[in-house]
Amino acid sequence: MNNLIEIKGVSHAYRTRSGPLPVLDNLNVTVPQDEFCAVVGPSGCGKSTLTRLVSGLMKPDRGEVWLHGERVTSPRKTVGMAFQNPVMLEWRTILENVMLPLEIVAPQMKRAEAEARACHLLEMVGLKGFEAKRPSELSGGMRQRASLCRAIVHRPDVLIMDEPFGALDNFTREDLWQTMRDLRAAEPFTCVLITHDLRESVFLGDQVIVLSGRPARTQYVLDVDLPADRTIDILYTPKATEMLHVLRDQIRIAQGRDGGH
Repeated sequence: MNNLIEIKGVSHAYRTRSGPLPVLDNLNVTVPQDEFCAVVGPSGCGKSTLTRLVSGLMKPDRGEVWLHGERVTSPRKTVGMAFQNPVMLEWRTILENVMLPLEIVAPQMKRAEAEARACHLLEMVGLKGFEAKRPSELSGGMRQRASLCRAIVHRPDVLIMDEPFGALDNFTREDLWQTMRDLRAAEPFTCVLITHDLRESVFLGDQVIVLSGRPARTQYVLDVDLPADRTIDILYTPKATEMLHVLRDQIRIAQGRDGGH
């Protein structure tokens, strides 16, 4: 299986007034093509830093980041990003917001083609009929659905998601988990998800990477041995429950606490 993302021996520290603050230490991560990789770990361990390195928004102090066999040295247009706060341009309609990456990455695309692509995705996530609405007219969950469409409308090599569902209520969050799986079934893409929600990592992930405490290394990798066609009910099965226990133990270890049940 081809690895789309390769993070090789990456170390990074932030410069502060009191001196360097190491956040990553000799980190090694691989993500195969079309795989969904969830990343969990203690707060402040460098998970968000990892997303900036993969997208090319930052360069590591040491080590290398590779994407599709090319070393990442600058921001990549072929990376889609979705965040906890789905920032949208209020003066543009939902359809126009979703089309924005196409205007930047593929300005030669005909408007009719771009609209058709955006409308197709909006329909897939249940937002058909809301194309002409403004962001302020949509609920938080609906805005996040539109944000997901915007992040993949240009068919990026990889989608990076940094706590995209963290601010939503439980019901809306689980509904969006299913939407996410439906999107990937229809249009396979590689995804890196940063999350604090272990249930989210197991439900969405093909693999879950547990980072150690800061400065972070790869502490543990869990292969999610669950059927590709999942519903929320699968989280209540013995196999999923055992995976969650393993992840909780690993997080306790990363936090410097006992990992026993």
